[in-house]
Amino acid sequence: MPSLNENFNELVLRIQQGRELNHASFEPVYYLIFHPSQIIEVKRQVPAWTAALQKKGFDPVTFSIAEAIDDILQNDPRRKVWLEMDRKNPLKWEPANKSLANALTTPSKLQQGLEDALETAAAKTNGLVLVTDLEALHPYLRIGAIEGSIQGHFTVPAIFLYPGVRSGKTRLSFLGFYPEDGNYRSVHVGGDV
Repeated sequence: MPSLNENFNELVLRIQQGRELNHASFEPVYYLIFHPSQIIEVKRQVPAWTAALQKKGFDPVTFSIAEAIDDILQNDPRRKVWLEMDRKNPLKWEPANKSLANALTTPSKLQQGLEDALETAAAKTNGLVLVTDLEALHPYLRIGAIEGSIQGHFTVPAIFLYPGVRSGKTRLSFLGFYPEDGNYRSVHVGGDV
């Protein structure tokens, strides 16, 4: 089984070669898939991978899902209500998670953040977006929903660091326990079981 670095190098090579036009999509969307047990190792590799992208002539823009979620939830006017509800009933997770997911998706501030990162990268010569910390989406939503919503906006390559399990060419199980989803319109590297 290839290492994380070998898979990353293969992914960069595919970006350099460009995407072939096929039935699934023509947009430059790439997933580096790794087992959820490797989340910490991937976080350690991000600075080295960013430097490697720069050495290859790319000008990467990093978009951290965790930082975006934190920013959205910290600045939401409902924050005091959430904290009070949590203080009163800390084990009542379902309503709290629904409310937090709603804050991320209505309007889609998280999606807008990714679109802004794509715009920033598009303004650069050889811009590219590196999307990190996808695990922070649990339990609110999955990246496939966001990717599908902004189909048509990927004018520069986007690399999603995806913790999950892969089966076949397109079926992914987010974090290895969500049901498999085959609706991703992207190139997948890694995740071999």
